[in-house]
Amino acid sequence: MQAQLEELIGKISSGCMLAEDIVRIAAEAAQAYADPQAFLAANPDINYDDSFPIPLGEWVVVGSLPDTVLFQADSYEQLFQQIVDSFGPQVSFVLKPKQLAKTEALKALNRIQVQLASLSPETGGYVLVDFSEALDDELQAVLVYRSDLARVLELAVEVGIYAAPAYEAMQAAHPPSK
Repeated sequence: MQAQLEELIGKISSGCMLAEDIVRIAAEAAQAYADPQAFLAANPDINYDDSFPIPLGEWVVVGSLPDTVLFQADSYEQLFQQIVDSFGPQVSFVLKPKQLAKTEALKALNRIQVQLASLSPETGGYVLVDFSEALDDELQAVLVYRSDLARVLELAVEVGIYAAPAYEAMQAAHPPSK
């Protein structure tokens, strides 16, 4: 499982994390999946209990990802602001977060996805992917190169972490009314 976790974390980090951090997080998560009680005993500072809706290993992965990789927010405006901030000032965005303030969720998500698709043309752009179960925020997502999307979704299934392209998942949840 550790190799799958390393590959998954590597692909969702899109070059934003050091290899040694990816290996460390994957190793810790694999230990937490394999023997949650032993992991908690060895790491008494971890604030996790059985009331959490996700397994300890998944919690370790999610909790270890930096805010340049895992985006958490209560609105699409906030989420997109975090994404813009993660790229830094050297990347200019046509879409501005404030343009999403009064936009219906599906339209906001579509606009974000169109903007992300135009970045990194050599990888087919980015796809906003819902990742794991949001615990404290309404939205929780990562960016994945379109060229890596199929493998990321496959790895997520293998390790048991929910992942789905955000726009497609919302479209499926809210089909157009006739």
